[in-house]
Amino acid sequence: MLGTDESLDIARLGRRLRTGELRPSDVAAGVLQRIKARGDDKVWIHRVADCTLMAMAAALEKRGPQGLPLYGLPFAIKDNIDLAGHPTTAACPEYAYLPNASATVVERLLAAGALPVGKTNLDQFATGLVGTRSPYGACANAFDRRYIAGGSSSGSAVAVAAGLVSFALGTDTAGSGRVPAAFNNIIGLKPTRGLVSTRGVVPACRSLDCVSIFALTAGDAAAVLRVTKGFDAGDPFARRERRPIAPAPSLSGCRIGVPRGEQLDFFGNDQAARLFWAAPERLKSLGAICTEVDLAPFLAAARLLYEGPWIAERYLAIRQFIDARPEALLPTTREIIRAGAGPSAADCFAAYYRLRELRRAAGCVWQQIDVLLTPTAGSIFTIADVLADPIRLNSKLGTYTNFVNLMDLCAVAVPAGMQGDGLPFGVTLVAPAWADEALCRLADAWHRTVGVGLGASAIPLPPASPEEPSSGDMIRVAVCGAHMSGLPLNAELTTRGGSLVRRCRTAPRYRLFALEEFYPPRPGLTRDAAGAAIEVEVWALPSQAFGSFVDSVPSPLAIGTIELEDGETLRGFLCEGYAVARAHEITALGGWRAYLRQGGIA
Repeated sequence: MLGTDESLDIARLGRRLRTGELRPSDVAAGVLQRIKARGDDKVWIHRVADCTLMAMAAALEKRGPQGLPLYGLPFAIKDNIDLAGHPTTAACPEYAYLPNASATVVERLLAAGALPVGKTNLDQFATGLVGTRSPYGACANAFDRRYIAGGSSSGSAVAVAAGLVSFALGTDTAGSGRVPAAFNNIIGLKPTRGLVSTRGVVPACRSLDCVSIFALTAGDAAAVLRVTKGFDAGDPFARRERRPIAPAPSLSGCRIGVPRGEQLDFFGNDQAARLFWAAPERLKSLGAICTEVDLAPFLAAARLLYEGPWIAERYLAIRQFIDARPEALLPTTREIIRAGAGPSAADCFAAYYRLRELRRAAGCVWQQIDVLLTPTAGSIFTIADVLADPIRLNSKLGTYTNFVNLMDLCAVAVPAGMQGDGLPFGVTLVAPAWADEALCRLADAWHRTVGVGLGASAIPLPPASPEEPSSGDMIRVAVCGAHMSGLPLNAELTTRGGSLVRRCRTAPRYRLFALEEFYPPRPGLTRDAAGAAIEVEVWALPSQAFGSFVDSVPSPLAIGTIELEDGETLRGFLCEGYAVARAHEITALGGWRAYLRQGGIA
């Protein structure tokens, strides 16, 4: 059984699940006990029924952990992200709908073996950084209930900090995946725009929206990112991952930009200021090279977020609903979103041109540094203060977060210590697009020097694990037969450190044959314009292990280039033409698993 005081961090809990020390049903039962003990904490808008959660855990146990990198790990979903068969409200009951399909990001987590616990509270329509703008109640800080949890992803952050789930999904347009992380002493990863699909997410600003990840450690956040990222042809804002100009592999030698003192405002919070200015000195002691930089172009970009194109985009996201049912929105939310009906096309272009100028100016800063260090938020406020002054205090919270998506950057919010009043303070590491995993490694190295517990607990960080390969050190390979999850040769991937990325199909240009002279039997895949789409699994394999994997492939099979249904090309199994001349064609079945179900020998 999962103890009430045991950590749910992925590194430790995942190890216990994979070794059989714990079963997914033990974890599910323990999570339900913890949720019950907390009572009505305003974290949840909708929970998966207890019996359904336990049934999902039992199904995972029957299948086993092989090929499931997040096997049995509980997670929460911000309630503007779809989970099939469960309502999505965006914290507006009148807006609620029941999705038939899960968001792409949720589908990938389920395919990796993670257990969905429920949908979490948020600032209505993800409009706010406070966590108080919800008809389901204000979600309080995990350390002191008088204070805000931060928003808009308040419930997701508190669920992680309070030890109710191992990780949670949020969204981040202006800081909603980072501010709550700072206020609750956890990690908040805001990936590069388009790296994680936003299909199945209620939009705030579609051109800026990101699905964010809350976790107890930066290593955990990176592990979730590796499962959830990947191009989604069904998302018009998805982008194909590029090889980054990555920061230094460790803090030693990393060039870190620190804003000029006069450019930072802590809004009267001297304790936050003390903790922030201690950070560069600690980084220097770890070998980092800290350089003072001009934050002006970033701050100017941050101020653009509630002007022109982006406030208009918020209005456009729910225009039909707000025009028809304005009374359904909370007054503050309605006031902010309705303002988006005002800007003209000229206003929008003016703001867009100004942003281009600021991005060019910021380019000079990035020539000097690898990573930018900022406070995540200058200060924290009480719930009472925010309710009394909702718009002005909210705007202060976005000072150091609003610019990140506008500037096409990635960021990780990471704990930086505790104030004298017992509330957490956090900093953010920011880097150019596509450096997400490298940034997580730097955040993990920093986090280990801070001396705080995990979330709202006193549990120390797990021991540092061997460095995970970055996305640039991983090679994706498509498998279509005995190497698939649960089949006899899958261990050739898992023992080399491979992890399942997704299940999909090839482009409709392949033929599949059963090569029955092998044991176990293997499929032979050939390219043919008159062919069909064939079921495959995409696995990520560390580059250092890829050579030995290729060497294990027997003739007439070979590793060539495969085209997937969404247009992605990658390495994958193909078969030499001479071998299929005497093989049984099974193209019409659509995949190897269907062949096995019809009597093929596993």
